[in-house]
Amino acid sequence: MKARSLLLGALAVLSHAALAATAAAPAAKPDLAKGQATAQVCAACHTADGSRGSPANPILAGQHPEYLQKQLQEFKSGKRNSPVMTGFAGTLSDDDIRNLAAFYASKSAKPGFAKNKGSIKLGEKIYRVGIAEKALPACAGCHSPNGAGIPAQYPRIGGQHGDYTEAQLVAFRGGARANSVQMTTIAAKMSDVEVKAVADYIAGLR
Repeated sequence: MKARSLLLGALAVLSHAALAATAAAPAAKPDLAKGQATAQVCAACHTADGSRGSPANPILAGQHPEYLQKQLQEFKSGKRNSPVMTGFAGTLSDDDIRNLAAFYASKSAKPGFAKNKGSIKLGEKIYRVGIAEKALPACAGCHSPNGAGIPAQYPRIGGQHGDYTEAQLVAFRGGARANSVQMTTIAAKMSDVEVKAVADYIAGLR
């Protein structure tokens, strides 16, 4: 019985040591060259460097790598729905995702601009102050005054295509995109006019 107790104790110590060593091991450094190679498949929709492609697709250049990794993992798992992206992400390993995210994050997106002068003031109000009577918080509170976001928490949205931002807000509001409870709650309070105004305003942030 004593020998068994000693054996179990030794195994527990070894197991704890192994877990500690794993936790202390640094994450593998992203390989930008491999990320660029993988990005060749993405170029048709996102351009070679993830910059200003079709307004229907997001600008990826300069996005926080943590956010890109999270989205790709959620496309892969099905938590975020997209027939195209789910199929593509399903072919990627964790290393592929990390490398790809780091590659796009290393690039700089070209500045965007708002298109509708008539809605600038409304878009600015929603982004910077919110709408108190609807308990709609200011976008700047999470995404920062210039749209730079907060790494690992909130994405960079400044300069993003207005069409894409509008589509995502509508998707959050209608439940087609369900991978952020916070954004689903916020978008549910917005009218079509408000969604269009703030999406267009965000496109010009820099």
